[in-house]
Amino acid sequence: MKKKLFKLMLATTFCLPFAAVHAEDGVEVSLGADVVSAYVWRGAYQAGFSVQPSLGLSYKGFSLGAWGSTDIVRFKEVDFSLGYSIAGFDIAVTDYWWSGEGAYNYFKKYDHDFDGDVVSTSDHLFEVGLAYTLPIEKFPLKLAWSTFFAGNDYKVDDEGKAKRAFSSYVEASFPFTIQSLAFEAALGIRPFESPAYEQANPPANYGTDFAVTNISLKASKDIKITDSFTLPVFTQLIFNPNSENVFLVFGISF
Repeated sequence: MKKKLFKLMLATTFCLPFAAVHAEDGVEVSLGADVVSAYVWRGAYQAGFSVQPSLGLSYKGFSLGAWGSTDIVRFKEVDFSLGYSIAGFDIAVTDYWWSGEGAYNYFKKYDHDFDGDVVSTSDHLFEVGLAYTLPIEKFPLKLAWSTFFAGNDYKVDDEGKAKRAFSSYVEASFPFTIQSLAFEAALGIRPFESPAYEQANPPANYGTDFAVTNISLKASKDIKITDSFTLPVFTQLIFNPNSENVFLVFGISF
């Protein structure tokens, strides 16, 4: 089942663009890249100075995207996502892969020993996410829930057997503006034990059912370089109370 799902996502990723470009109107293609002083994801440190390119295609509410991150050492991440937006709702399925440069295991499956219970899996993580933005112009609060439903996301149950963990992340975010700066405040939690996040950044209280993992404030501004060119920059302050860590990240978008 997992293998078929993986092949289906790859086929959709590479075939849908060729089908969509035949539409006469409504197709939007985007590409860009961020350069960041550190890569912090949902309150968890991933890598240092990184370049993060992206490529996307959208058509009548549907979107298809590829996103990656590479640092100057060995970290490498490549993600593919398929989404749909309607009436304030956003739903997306994402394939995460961050084994790192030199892993050479993008298509590889292997047996993982969970305390004696062997499970065949890969290094991919498949997630479904649902978000809703309130239809209030002066209060555009966004609520999002993301859960891994397939891939390398297991925990050991009371009987010593590997069990699907359904690692999850819940976030509330709120954009606002002060003078010429665009801000976004966010609060992210782990609603229950979620090994996928704990392994990425071991917390101070590992294994707890509930934890606040991300309190952040992001400020963005477009710096005018010429009459026809501006450079978007941002700074983000991030606290992770669960791992007792703090980050201050600077980024430039192209």
